[in-house]
Amino acid sequence: MPEKFVIALDQGTTSSRAILVDRKGRVRGTVQNPFTQHYPQPGWVEHDPQEILSSQLAALTELMVSHKVEPSQIDSIGITNQRETTIIWDRLTGAPIANAIVWQCRRTAPLIEQLAQNKKTLTIIREKTGLIADAYFSASKIQWLLNNVKGARARAEAGQLAFGTVDSWLTWSLTRGAVHATDVTNASRTMLYNIHEGAWDPWLLELFDIPASLLPEVRPSSSHFGVTAHSGVPAGIPLSGIAGDQQAALFGQCCFAAGQAKNTYGTGCFLLMHTGTEAHSSSHQLVTTIAASAPDTARTEYALEGSVFVAGALIQWLRDDLGLIRTAAQSETMANAVPNTAGVYVVPAFTGLGAPHWDANARGAILGLTRGARKEHIVRAALESLAYQTYDLVAAMQEDAGTQLSSLNVDGGASSNNFLMQFQSDILQIPLARPLSIETTALGAAYLAGLQTGFWENTEQLRALRSKDQLFSPTRTPTNCQALLEGWAQAVARTRHQPRGKETL
Repeated sequence: MPEKFVIALDQGTTSSRAILVDRKGRVRGTVQNPFTQHYPQPGWVEHDPQEILSSQLAALTELMVSHKVEPSQIDSIGITNQRETTIIWDRLTGAPIANAIVWQCRRTAPLIEQLAQNKKTLTIIREKTGLIADAYFSASKIQWLLNNVKGARARAEAGQLAFGTVDSWLTWSLTRGAVHATDVTNASRTMLYNIHEGAWDPWLLELFDIPASLLPEVRPSSSHFGVTAHSGVPAGIPLSGIAGDQQAALFGQCCFAAGQAKNTYGTGCFLLMHTGTEAHSSSHQLVTTIAASAPDTARTEYALEGSVFVAGALIQWLRDDLGLIRTAAQSETMANAVPNTAGVYVVPAFTGLGAPHWDANARGAILGLTRGARKEHIVRAALESLAYQTYDLVAAMQEDAGTQLSSLNVDGGASSNNFLMQFQSDILQIPLARPLSIETTALGAAYLAGLQTGFWENTEQLRALRSKDQLFSPTRTPTNCQALLEGWAQAVARTRHQPRGKETL
């Protein structure tokens, strides 16, 4: 009998990928297609929805052709996507009314600033959605499109238009308009979805002046989303799983229970902790969001989410702007070349400090320099700063959730740095589990799809499939770590009170 697979469509901010996953949870093939980033004005970021679709379909087709996979061998398709990015299209023709407004885009910040004048409104938004009111999320982007694209509001009120995040756009396109739906994780990122009631919220729709007819149906992450019917794609393949990228990574790391967490070391860091069926409010301005769940889950499950603004981007800065390293991998060799940082701390507050500090005016600094400091000390201090920032997030999450982490699952490009992973384990004083495959986002989408169809029986089977590349356990004493953390706290405090020179244009 021919071998069967699940395909994950991983639609990211800069590229569209298709990943082939076998029954043992192994990634057997990957195809990636970049697409164009549009910057029409400073602070504006757009994507062409049709290019997103074409790049994703091309990746799917090439994957099947290059690996000689027949349509009958595909059990199902799972989708994971860049979150919050907003698309509105015509229900009859399928034509987008404008380019997608990307999650990074800041054009709607003035709309949020208007809301911020009423503190009660901000509190209600937080209580209903678990989110901090920000242009990052979809609500103000929808409002902007309706207000600024000619005729859009009238067409929306007449029921002629459809809104979706990228997962909805792909689902609608792949099913040729048969299914207009999203999953709970993506819905929870729109700032229109009541995460406690599990429904689009009328008060929020009125606040942002958005017709309910625009919105997709919300389904569980592991459920039936129709079958493929798009020309050029094999027909009849079930679409069985959808989750936003960070929730998909949490699921792909097999974090199925309260207290389990993952940290993705990318350009920034995304740390998510599963909190079970309780939506914990954060006193540190972390985000409360819905977690992806297996199909037999009776109640909604939640997670706390926090972000480190600068992680891998700091290593790129050392390489491309300072010239201290030639490659990212060289940072590990240089860090191991010295026994410590010689008292040097790097605080990469290039765009301010995030949770739990929340200081937009803080700026980056290299502190503790003496004549004996060498480039190796600075590189080591830069790597250590990623671990310190993650420590701050973990500490905040543990306090908010009222639980202590017993281990941390890690993935992302910088997780390949063994020095960083060992130092992170030491500072947190818990083990770190790095999986053999760092494709955890794609695996999460595949797992959600395969669980729905029975390709995999249950989450216990998924846990058994997961193999760890390496387990990092603490080697430093708590006393030693506490001294380092005190130094970090002092360094952060100093970045928040730096004198500001006048900027010149």
